[in-house]
Amino acid sequence: MGIKVAKFGGSSLADAEHFRRVAAIVKADPERRFVVASAPGKRFKEDVKVTDMLYRCFEMVRDGKDITEHYEKIKERYNDIIRDLGLDFDISGELEYIRNAILHRSGQDFAASRGEYLNSLILAKFLGFDFIDAESVVFFRENGSYDDEKTNDVLRAELSRHQYAVIPGFYGVMPNGTIKTFSRGGSDITGSIVARAAEAELYENWTDVSGCLMADPRIIDDPRPIKTITYRELRELSYMGASVLHEDAIFPVRYAGIPINIRNTNDPSAPGTMIVSGTSEYDANLVITGIAGKRGFSVISIEKDMMNSEIGFGRRVLDVLEDNDISFEHLPSGVDTMSVIVSTATIKDEMKRERVLSSINKRVRPDSLVIEDGLALLAVVGRGMVKAKGTAARVFTAISAAGINIRMIDQGSSELNIIIGVEEHDLEKALGAIYSEFVK
Repeated sequence: MGIKVAKFGGSSLADAEHFRRVAAIVKADPERRFVVASAPGKRFKEDVKVTDMLYRCFEMVRDGKDITEHYEKIKERYNDIIRDLGLDFDISGELEYIRNAILHRSGQDFAASRGEYLNSLILAKFLGFDFIDAESVVFFRENGSYDDEKTNDVLRAELSRHQYAVIPGFYGVMPNGTIKTFSRGGSDITGSIVARAAEAELYENWTDVSGCLMADPRIIDDPRPIKTITYRELRELSYMGASVLHEDAIFPVRYAGIPINIRNTNDPSAPGTMIVSGTSEYDANLVITGIAGKRGFSVISIEKDMMNSEIGFGRRVLDVLEDNDISFEHLPSGVDTMSVIVSTATIKDEMKRERVLSSINKRVRPDSLVIEDGLALLAVVGRGMVKAKGTAARVFTAISAAGINIRMIDQGSSELNIIIGVEEHDLEKALGAIYSEFVK
């Protein structure tokens, strides 16, 4: 019998009714042996996530404000779940300990992590599973980076001692014993980490959507679902803003060759999306797998005659960015031109921007040097593109027909994706034009 790891997001564990749905899903398959839980999410549109409530408690203590009334609302959320589930389970001691720890400035990460911790205690009790605290099995290094090898060794040994268990997502521990969290959405990462350590045959990521979609539903009406997508394709789409799965959650299972299945807690019969290491299969009628776009980019445009004959030209430009803690996103270039795409947020400060321009001028003496803001990037991604002639022509024709000016084109040698730069105000229009071209 294989092992499945099931991670449930905050929307899947927002209240007692959702707990019952989760329990039915878990108990329906005995191979679902390890469950990773998030903190309670929103129960309705105007609701507040418990993690945000805990962050707020930390901020109130920092600002010298009384958290009594605010913390009572957190206690009510958990006690309502316990009561509605009919559990004989008292977490009042845990709640009081957490309150005192926050009051004694235990740290922002500790405060935020307690949402997952408490929810996992309750879920373990409701399922009749063991509880494994992430604090004892997920480790970070002194510099705050995730310690993958130590975690995998310790977690694998711990999982071997449990037939069934619930593990809180989102956090681990620093060498000094303090709690450290992943970035928001980090429970996805924990699920992936557990799947790797358990040597699972499948990592199920349960959320409130029936898998990945070909485009953002806020831009495209009722976009088609994606049945199968590779890790590389998902990585490209995630980078451009597709947010079904935390992008860092891909790596632990990718290298272990474990597929991910994105599933919908509210529609468990839906097959969802399979994320796999590789496949030669693709829909010849569609060619592309998905489209995604993101605003907030700037382009540093450099022109200089015969720059291609200057050994080290590109390195000197990139050295300037490194010296100013700026990473580049893309490098579309010509014989006498070099364009460096960066996040606008990294050069928002005027002094920093001037320092970058001055340093580039000094290092490479360009004929022309400007920084232009207001760029949006969109990615057309698909493993079938390499086998379909004229895909790029179809993309560019669709954008042109929509009256949109293309500012930048960048295609990798693998032909897995085409990156296109347009004015920020044209992003939605461009996405719609490309989607309409490929999805009839």
